[in-house]
Amino acid sequence: MTEAILLVGGKGTRLRPLTVHTPKPMVPAAGVPFLTHQLARARAAGVEHIVLATSYLAEVFEPYFGDGSALGLHLEYVTEVEPLGTGGAIRNVAHRLRSAPDEPVLIFNGDILTGLDIEALVDTHRTTGADVSLHLTRVADPRAFGLVPTDGTGRVQAFLEKPQTPEEIVTDQINAGAYVFNRSVIDEIPTGRPVSVERETFPGLLAAGAHLQGMVDSTYWLDLGTPQAFVRGSADLVMGRAPSPAVPGRCGDRLVLDGAEVAPDAKLTGGTVVGAGARVAPGARVDGSAVLDGAVIEAGAVVRDSLVGAGARIGARTVLDGAVIGDRAEIGPDNELRAGARIWCGARIPQGAIRFSSDQ
Repeated sequence: MTEAILLVGGKGTRLRPLTVHTPKPMVPAAGVPFLTHQLARARAAGVEHIVLATSYLAEVFEPYFGDGSALGLHLEYVTEVEPLGTGGAIRNVAHRLRSAPDEPVLIFNGDILTGLDIEALVDTHRTTGADVSLHLTRVADPRAFGLVPTDGTGRVQAFLEKPQTPEEIVTDQINAGAYVFNRSVIDEIPTGRPVSVERETFPGLLAAGAHLQGMVDSTYWLDLGTPQAFVRGSADLVMGRAPSPAVPGRCGDRLVLDGAEVAPDAKLTGGTVVGAGARVAPGARVDGSAVLDGAVIEAGAVVRDSLVGAGARIGARTVLDGAVIGDRAEIGPDNELRAGARIWCGARIPQGAIRFSSDQ
């Protein structure tokens, strides 16, 4: 049995206002908290015991998931008092692990949506005799990521942080945020201070001659760090482009949760999800968007590639395109919000207050 650590302590600053009242892994994607998809995929791969490394709004997780039995898991929770970085967070939960020193522990981040073959990563770790194995994926433009070149056998050669010149781009392989550690390696991470696995642990292991193995898996992969990415990830889950056994319904163009009301002539497309108790009025069009629980889309409104927070209201004929509307915000009729607009939780926008001309 492989056990896992799930890093869910980040503040999700880039996702505000979605994360003002909700930790990033608990923001709904395709009808359930995003974390549900990760837990379900880990369970499907044979993982039974998961320790959640929490920090920001740590009190939210356990009341929702409990001991994990509803998902066929045993969940435990460990909270950081002070931010410890990725490596520090891993070390901080080590006392809850059950693995022997030479046994593998799966570690993954709470903001990555991926189709990674978890069992293949663990098998690669075991068959190569690695100390640490990393999921690598290939991207067209790696400048925003840490590069991980490997040799012909997949053994990691270096860790190169965010290259800026063409000469520095020696590979298109990046660290995709899922790892398998031997338990003994976790126990060697320093305690009581922040530690970054990317900048300290991995380079230090490499310099000491440890065996770090990379496994390239270029199936679906998306960092959900921005609102636009989060909305796209939710839509991809609904449409089945991103695999998850936790989507509460059949994959398709739309997902309407129990208790939601959608007018017969309203049009839902592009992986749109409408949350419980939400209402979409006649003539409204919602494409590639997430309408969270209790939100209202009034008659004739158009919502594209946007997220409408819980209890928010979008007025008649209002247009949202690439916007994020915080929980309980009210956008009056005849407004247009485009190009990454963010409206804070509880804000009120009066009728016709924000408009874009046709040439913008």
